[in-house]
Amino acid sequence: MLPFLLITTRDDHGVAEHEYAGYCRLTGLLPEELHWQRVDQRPLVPVDLRDYSGILLAGSPYTVSEPTELKSSTELRVERELAGLLDQVITGDFPFLGICYGVGTIGSHQGARVDRTFGEPAQATTVSLTETGGLDPLFRELPASFEAFVGHKEAISEVPPHIAVLASSPACPVQAFRVGANVYATQFHPELDSESFANRVRVYSRHGYFDPSETEQIVARISAADVRASHMVLARFIEEYATSSSHHVRLSASPPLG
Repeated sequence: MLPFLLITTRDDHGVAEHEYAGYCRLTGLLPEELHWQRVDQRPLVPVDLRDYSGILLAGSPYTVSEPTELKSSTELRVERELAGLLDQVITGDFPFLGICYGVGTIGSHQGARVDRTFGEPAQATTVSLTETGGLDPLFRELPASFEAFVGHKEAISEVPPHIAVLASSPACPVQAFRVGANVYATQFHPELDSESFANRVRVYSRHGYFDPSETEQIVARISAADVRASHMVLARFIEEYATSSSHHVRLSASPPLG
């Protein structure tokens, strides 16, 4: 099996380490099977897609809908590098799963409107599969409705026709989508359990996602949620593409990014 690649943008070292460990735990991948690039720390190393089974893009404190003048030089660099990577990924229909930040990143790359109309506070919400989601290879084994953790300032408010919406929630119409056959994004967090989300909530309590005075109340509600079904998205992505090599044939002539 070729390894997977995880790309993260957490500017807090403790959160970044905890996040990577969480991905290893819930995917069942060993460190040598899940390569890691922290692009908040250094530029994205050129990626030859032929070297990987698939790519995971983790959530982020960055938001694509933030006005350009308010973004740091690092965030702008990351956006440029991810856009270049997505050019390759979309062209090759290469296995890619973007989580939370991935909705904004892939969505904006594909012409969706990403804004703050459908932001959600840090909480567990009920996600429901669409008819298309119920037929999708990654999602069809999930329950028709399940609990999942969310917490985001932006979301997709207008969807181009070529993007297949796979799941929604009462407050956010696009909780998951697919571009082509192999490029996915979820607004919810399939990589978080109660402990890891509680840790994330405490770290980001002063980042504008919610009133800091509500932190422990949010943590208490998180602890009562059962989000195990949401983890299946991450598990299915690894299962589907760790055992498939067909996508590498299409990429045999693709140059590396850079």
